Amino acid sequence: MAAVTTVLIWTSFIVIARASASHNLLPLDIGFLRILGASSVLLPWGWWLMRAPKKAGTAKGSFFSLSPLPWRTTAAAGLFGGLLYAVLAYSGFFYAPAMHASVLLPGSLPLWTALLALLVLKDPISKNRGFGLMCILAGDVLVGGASLLKAFDGTDVWKGDVLFMSAAVCWGMYSVLVRRDSLNAIRATMAITAFACVTFVPSYAGAAWMGWIPSHLATAPWKELWFQALFQGVGSVAISGITFNMMIRHYGPVRSTMITALVPGLSALGAVAVLNEPMHLNVLAGLALVTCGILFGLRKT
Repeated sequence: MAAVTTVLIWTSFIVIARASASHNLLPLDIGFLRILGASSVLLPWGWWLMRAPKKAGTAKGSFFSLSPLPWRTTAAAGLFGGLLYAVLAYSGFFYAPAMHASVLLPGSLPLWTALLALLVLKDPISKNRGFGLMCILAGDVLVGGASLLKAFDGTDVWKGDVLFMSAAVCWGMYSVLVRRDSLNAIRATMAITAFACVTFVPSYAGAAWMGWIPSHLATAPWKELWFQALFQGVGSVAISGITFNMMIRHYGPVRSTMITALVPGLSALGAVAVLNEPMHLNVLAGLALVTCGILFGLRKT
């Protein structure tokens, strides 16, 4: 059930985030609303969980008791899984189409997670998984390499591809941290939300209010603001964050990211059906390679 929920929300996330790029809000505006929406649900829940430990004197929370995890763990997980991932991913949708995000965001996630797990957890890469990762790398090159070759033609698609890949690296690092520290799914999601809320929300709100950075929060329709806060915050963070962490604790970080094999294909189909994006041959080939690589990596040795 956790896997099904995660796949559905991640697929919708790619299509909706790309569609949002053509509306009123800017990337950091969407990230701001994402954090506010998640905070409205998770932070009161986290504060309630910390009441009993605080009374007993055994509390190990941090960030004004909004996070149920220690300061260092909250900062590390929150930086990669809460703040950097959101900022990089939303920024990428303003340059590259959802078709590219389908391949480079969830599609490349197993590759970066496996490499980071090898470095941090000393988790070996089996022959089956290694072959699958090579297929994923080839698919990423087919998609991202084409846009990089056009960088000098004046197009900005390559910027979005780089941002998508960077976001996948950040989420892969977060997945490894969850497994290394054996973090509880709900508490980890609360922690990354608390970190982003305490560090990013007040600084961005102040900078936007003073006019130091561009923002469309004041001029966007209220319906759009509410929708982004509910879907990006409650859905993409609170619900899928918990279900994804449940997958990591049960399957491990590498197999968990490989279970999301349906996301690239489903989101690509959604981009064609909903956003009317063209299916170019290199993207189709890259999508096929990434999907085959993920499925092959799921095979037991």
